[in-house]
Amino acid sequence: MTGDPKTHANRRDLGRVFNEVARLYDRVRPGYPDELFADLVDITGMDERSPVLEVGCGTGQATRSLAALGCPVTAVEPGRDMAALARQRLAGFPQVEVETSTFEEWDDRGARFDALVAASSWHWVDPSIGWRRAHDVLRPGGRLALLGNVVVRRPGEPEVYAETADLHERFCPGNPDWGHPPIEDDVRGTDEGWGLVDGPGGLFGPPIVRWYPTVQWFNGERFADHLRSTSLYRKLDHDVREPLLDAIAERIRTRMDDRASRRYLTVLRIGQRTGRR
Repeated sequence: MTGDPKTHANRRDLGRVFNEVARLYDRVRPGYPDELFADLVDITGMDERSPVLEVGCGTGQATRSLAALGCPVTAVEPGRDMAALARQRLAGFPQVEVETSTFEEWDDRGARFDALVAASSWHWVDPSIGWRRAHDVLRPGGRLALLGNVVVRRPGEPEVYAETADLHERFCPGNPDWGHPPIEDDVRGTDEGWGLVDGPGGLFGPPIVRWYPTVQWFNGERFADHLRSTSLYRKLDHDVREPLLDAIAERIRTRMDDRASRRYLTVLRIGQRTGRR
């Protein structure tokens, strides 16, 4: 559970790029299925009396589903614009409080929680700090739940990157991040451990893992907006990103009848806090 300060700084800088496109992010990014939250309640035993901490709430997409369960939620979000939009979206839930801070620097004021939820955000947390903090702010027996959306593909199904690989290479040649999404069945086989993050050591027990297939449909313009909200494209220079996304939108219009899918496996990983302290 060691951390490279340079890696942590890069992680935080890149994480903040979402704050630049808060409303776009809220409009185009995928949410989380109702079945996931039903399983979250079933596995954790949480109810309207269970205090929940959410780390990296963004614009409040998952927070809204947590709030609908009736439990008190403290949501922490480092992006000021993201946090402000979350407060607007959650104004009808008086039991929800949104605080602007990174999890690493957040003042918990001695509060302890029955569950900690991180939806597509835990990879932005410095693992040398995050796992221990998660352990410390949870009550004995508390649960850590990591939610995420993994982009996948199915063999033989039209897929945007396959139709636009030449555009990616033309506008940003040799980028090591370009590549096809993984096959859905291959991702389903990775159902052990905490996924693509540094592990917690002995702070949490082995997680329970559940998968939920979902799909979003876009026209070319909205697909470009979706990519515009992701870290892979946000980190490109504006003069590279915008011509590339315009070209992708045009390719979807002309070769895919202006209809493109983004297929996901939404994943839920829940592990129990170990030890009494």
